[in-house]
This record gives sequence, structure tokens and C-alpha cells, in this order.
Amino acid sequence: MADSVADLRATFERLKQEIESRQMRDDPALKASLMDVYRTVDGSLGQLTRLKDDIRDLVEKWKARRNVSPAMVPQFAGARPIVHEDHIGASTFLERGWSKISLGDYEGAEEALSRALELAPNSTEGQSLLGWAQMLQDKLDAALMNFQYVLGREPANALARINVGYICLKKGIFGEAIEHLSKALRQDEDARAKLYANFYLGLVYTEREMYEDAQIFFERSITLGPNLVEAYFELGHALWLAGERSRAVVAWKRGASVNKFNPWSVKCAEMAATSDRGETPRRAWLSRGE
Repeated sequence: MADSVADLRATFERLKQEIESRQMRDDPALKASLMDVYRTVDGSLGQLTRLKDDIRDLVEKWKARRNVSPAMVPQFAGARPIVHEDHIGASTFLERGWSKISLGDYEGAEEALSRALELAPNSTEGQSLLGWAQMLQDKLDAALMNFQYVLGREPANALARINVGYICLKKGIFGEAIEHLSKALRQDEDARAKLYANFYLGLVYTEREMYEDAQIFFERSITLGPNLVEAYFELGHALWLAGERSRAVVAWKRGASVNKFNPWSVKCAEMAATSDRGETPRRAWLSRGE
């Protein structure tokens, strides 16, 4: 591809010299050559864009199928930045950071987004994306600072509030987690925000051993997002701890049937099989990091 670009650039420079030397006199052959170069470049851009999309789709499939420990982190939902020409170039680094997060390169995203914020320190979009990149690396304190900055500027930003709630949950600050997640449920109609608010509230109440409340929130999250397999897993866990073991197995078997390639479906199947053998499944919270 580098050689092709170099060849096209050389052809362009040759045509440019010819046009300038002829003082823009009409020349059908020269015009045709210029249009050929334009069509070649335009066609290549279209092919590269499609290839880029195909690569991103393949990465997503690979991430879903690889044998890794499932994570509780919210699914990345940052809107793609609009790239525009600016004299400091911040938007280019924002777009680059977004793309790297989408492809799973969180360290590269953090580097690009840090550069964007050096150029545009007051960008809430940059702060939010940087928070995502850090949270996905488990850099919770740094991510929390960025999301709190975003909320200070945009109190109605539901996804930023969800992420703060998730980080508080991870850090064991359950009171603040409930406050942020409940506020996100009250203030926003975004389906994704409601999905994760319900799911994380279920986790908080499971940790506080309030299993009936946890079940309500997990059921709501399943209604909002039937493909959020971890909700089935955690629902089964809450039911098991509440002594409703037959219902727990039903929940795990439902989760196992959603997507056999999803690591949470695998864990659901393992829990159901363990129960069917008459054994006691391990506490879900303790097994999440394994």
C-alpha cells in the first residue's frame, strides 16, 4: 500500500507540473489523466474504509470467542468523535483514541487521548474517552477523576455517571455506587445507561446480601438487554444465595443458551453443571477475576 501511495503521489506531482507549465490551458488528455488519478484514490479510500470496518468486526468476534476471563466493565459506548480540521490537531488524536479503544488497544488509546488533552485541556469528550481507556485497564482512580470532571461539566451525562457507579462498586464504596446508579436511572432515558444501572445495582445489593432486591435489578437488566449474559450469571448467583437453587439453575441454563462463544455463557454452563452434579457453585464475586 505504501508503494501504491508513493506511485499515486508521483503521478499527481507530474500532472501538477504539466498543468502549471501549460498555464492551465485546456488539454483533454491531461484532464483525463487527472480524473483517472482521482478515481483511483477515491476507489482506494472506499476499499480501505470497508477493510477497516471488516477488521473491526473481526476483532469484535475474536474478543467474544477468545478464552479469557470475563470482565464486568461496561461495554464501551463512547460516540465516535467528529474529525475536523483544527489548528492544534486535537480532534485527530480524539478519533485515534476512540478507534484504539474500539479495537481493544487501551494503552494506545490512553496515549492518544492524553495527547489530545494536552492540546485541548477543556475537552469533556476527551476526558470521557480517556476515562474509558483507563477504566478498561483497571486504572480506577485515574478513570474516576476523569469521569468526575465530565460530570462536573455535564451533570446529565448518564454514561459517565454509570461508569462512576461501576468504579465505586469495584472499590467497595457501595453507598456512593447506589447514589450514582440510582440517579442515572432517574435522569436518563438512554436504554444502555438503564441497562448497566440496573445490572450494577444488582451487584451492589448482592454484595450487601440483599438478594431479593438484587434479583429485581438483574431481571430488569435482562429485560432491557437479553444478550447481557453476565446478568443471567449474577441472577443465578443471587437466587442461589437466597436459597432458591432450582431457580438459580434455570437462570444459569438460560444464560448458557444465549451465546455459546460468550465467556459468561461458558461460566453459566459450568455453574449449572456443577449444581446438577450436586456440588455447590463458588461465590460468583470471588470467581470473577479468575
